[in-house]
Amino acid sequence: MLSFSLTTAMYLVTFGIGASPFTNIEAARIFCCNSCIAIFFNYLYVLSFYGSSLVFTGYIENNYQHSIFCRKVPKPEVLQEKPAWYRFLLTAKFSEDTADSEETNTYESHLLVWFLKRYYCDWITNTYVKPFVVLFYLVYISFALMGYLQVSEGSDLSNIVATATRTIEYTTAQQKYFSNYSPVIGFYIYESIEYWNTSVQEDVLEYTKGFVRISWFESYLNYLRKLNISTGLPKKNFTDMLRNSFLKAPQFAHFSEDIIFSKKYNNEVDVVASRMFLVAKTMETKREELYDLLETLRKLSLTSKVKFIVFNPSFVYMDRYASSVGAPLQNSCISALFLLFFSAFLVADSLINVWLTLTVASVEFGVIGFMTLWKVELDCISVLCLIYGINYTIDNCAPLLSTFVLGKEFTRTKWVKNALEVHGVAILQSYLCYIVGLIPLAAVPSNLTRTLFRCLFLIALVTFFHCFAILPVILTFLPPSKKKRKEKKNPENREEIECVEMVDMDSTRVVDQITTV
Repeated sequence: MLSFSLTTAMYLVTFGIGASPFTNIEAARIFCCNSCIAIFFNYLYVLSFYGSSLVFTGYIENNYQHSIFCRKVPKPEVLQEKPAWYRFLLTAKFSEDTADSEETNTYESHLLVWFLKRYYCDWITNTYVKPFVVLFYLVYISFALMGYLQVSEGSDLSNIVATATRTIEYTTAQQKYFSNYSPVIGFYIYESIEYWNTSVQEDVLEYTKGFVRISWFESYLNYLRKLNISTGLPKKNFTDMLRNSFLKAPQFAHFSEDIIFSKKYNNEVDVVASRMFLVAKTMETKREELYDLLETLRKLSLTSKVKFIVFNPSFVYMDRYASSVGAPLQNSCISALFLLFFSAFLVADSLINVWLTLTVASVEFGVIGFMTLWKVELDCISVLCLIYGINYTIDNCAPLLSTFVLGKEFTRTKWVKNALEVHGVAILQSYLCYIVGLIPLAAVPSNLTRTLFRCLFLIALVTFFHCFAILPVILTFLPPSKKKRKEKKNPENREEIECVEMVDMDSTRVVDQITTV
């Protein structure tokens, strides 16, 4: 129960940090909050109802009652007289019919326990197998490093929608044929400005400089220049020619939807709002350029004389991904440091904490590298999975490391085998159940769910690889040695020899009497 309480505390701390105000994404905060509530009630369930159910089940078995029907199970000689269906439903093994040796060997006769003790423990600690495991670990580190150097932040809209949708087709075609241009950016001037003023015209053109522009304003100025008319017309002449001449031309009629006119009290017409469209020559795959472009335009809108805003529907997702990586990464570091600090006061030996830190670092490094090679980008979902991977690694590796580090008086190989025999079956069963639960996620037609599946699968696979291959081999030859950790004999139990010199008064003979205490 102590280990389960510690595991629950670690999960509550990790998800609690994700549910705190430090997380700037509402979806992640809600997920972490719900996870904390579920873990807390699960702990209460195990502490109360589950324990009571175990006691009740033990009471039923002790009275030889069926675990489902709660009916008294007859003895074998009586059961043989019953129909076949009755014998199939109601059967039990009576203790008086079973030898004591069979009862004690029930656990050891389990298939997985027998396989670990009989074959796997001796094989993985074999001298000729260890070099290949070390070589395999070096290959693992090499591929992980290759993927780690290619990590990219995700901001693709197709990652958060279902796979069989028009959005996927659109983004695929856009990236294939028009990837040299950014999304179309709406440039909205939301207040009345002096469009006829030459200085204002220069400011607006300066703001849109460097873009491919679809602009009524620039087209109208070029239209005036072609007619040899100055662009610095008075307000009334500028507006009248815009309404009655420019927008009436067939080639410019579509710009009428980009301008909003308003009549004042003196029947004077004014442009109260307008819009233009900008396209930047950049690579959409280079998301850093889009982030810089977006931030530059937003800062300019706050400091410029002309009040405008820039917007594109994809900006919502760019903002989401731009802000969704930094905060979870910060929270993951805080969680990892807190868990290691928390475990330092709970472990019986500081060496356990050192091994846990190295193992968690190795697992997280491998998961980041391999998920990049599996075309999984670093987004909100993958970072949350990395946070969860810290707890998952500690849950599976801590029992093995604790058993090994606290073992004394035998060789390191002996304690590696003992750790695998004691905890290997539980880790293997937990891993199999975990994989079975992940399989349905692979069938969901969504890139978001697919990212979740790939990250969780990699966490389970890499952790399993460390528990059953890397740690059993590395622990057998890395210091400290177990021989140095033997306990010294108790000084109270050692023999003391007392020598007493006795002199014979009648002669010069000296007698030594030896007394053992």
